[in-house]
Amino acid sequence: MAETLMFNALREALDEEMERDATVCVLGEDVGHYGGSYKVTKDLYKKYGELRVLDTPIAENSFTGMAVGAAMTGLRPIIEGMNMGFLLLAFNQIANNAGMLRYTSGGNYKIPMVIRGPGGVGRQLGAEHSQRLEAYFQAVPGLKIVACSTPYNAKGLLKSAIRDNNPVLFFEHVLLYNLKEDLPNHEYLVPLNQAEVVRPGNDVTILTYSRMRHHVMQAVKSLEKKGLDPEVIDLISLKPLDFETIGTSLRKTHRVIVVEECMKTGGIGAEIIASINDRFFDELDAPVVRLSSQDIPTPYNGKLESLTIVQPQQIEAAVEKMAALQV
Repeated sequence: MAETLMFNALREALDEEMERDATVCVLGEDVGHYGGSYKVTKDLYKKYGELRVLDTPIAENSFTGMAVGAAMTGLRPIIEGMNMGFLLLAFNQIANNAGMLRYTSGGNYKIPMVIRGPGGVGRQLGAEHSQRLEAYFQAVPGLKIVACSTPYNAKGLLKSAIRDNNPVLFFEHVLLYNLKEDLPNHEYLVPLNQAEVVRPGNDVTILTYSRMRHHVMQAVKSLEKKGLDPEVIDLISLKPLDFETIGTSLRKTHRVIVVEECMKTGGIGAEIIASINDRFFDELDAPVVRLSSQDIPTPYNGKLESLTIVQPQQIEAAVEKMAALQV
C-alpha cells in the first residue's frame, strides 16, 4: 500500500494504461508541457511523446471532434477539459457524435473515448468555473457518466473507462484532487456501473456522489452520536444508475435522502426520485427527500457560495427529521 493523492492516482491510471496499450492517447489544453491544470498529466509527454500527449488550441469543439474521429479509427483518446464547464462548447460533438455514432453507424464504429476533468463548486472560482454538467449530459443516449470521489475509485474507474468501448464522461471534483488514501501496489479495476455502499445502516438510505460523499460522512459522525444509523451509498455511476444496489438498500430502510451538488431543477436527484417512484414506490414509508444546490449561478463571494451548496448540517437535520417520522 502507498499513500497517494487523488491527482496522482489519476495520473497513475493514465500512465499504466498508456504503457499497456499504445492506442491510448491524451489531448487537451496544456496537458503536455504544463502537465494539465491540476497536474494529472504531469511529465507524461516526456515518456510518451508529444503526439500521444497532445497540446491543443483553445478550441473545445475542434479537439473533441478530432477525438471522436480518432476513436472511430482505432485509437483510445482521453480528453482533458481544463474545466468541465468549457466542454459546453463541445456539446454537439459529445452528444450528436460521440454519443450516437455507434448506433447510427449500425455498430460499424465503436467510440472508445474518455472525457475527463475538473468540475464542481470549488473555492471562489466564479459561476463559469463552478459548473456541474452531469445533468446536462444525462439525457444524451450512448454516454456513460461516472463521478469519482476517492483516490482508490478514481484510479480504478479511470482505468476501466479507458478500456471501455463506449464514450465515458468522467467527472472529477476540483476540491478532491489533494485527497489522500492508501492504494494497493497491484493493478485493480473498479466497475463503471456499480454503486458503493460506503456505510451500511438501517434507518435511512442516503444516496450521494462526488464531493458530497464527504459532506455526508461528516454529517454521519454527528448522527451516530445521536443513535441514528444511516446507510450511505456513493452512486459513482450516474448513467446508468445502479438500481440493484439502490433497491436492496431501500427494501431495508424504506426511506431515502438524495444529496447532490447538482442543481435541484432537472438534476441527477430529480431523475433518481422519478426512477425510485417508478420502481420502488411500494417500499417507501416516506417521500424521498432531495438536498441539492440552489438554482442560481454560483456566486464568487465565499459566504454566498457556501450557501448555494448542501452543507453537513443540512444533511444531519434532514436525517433527523426523517427518522422522527418513523412509527
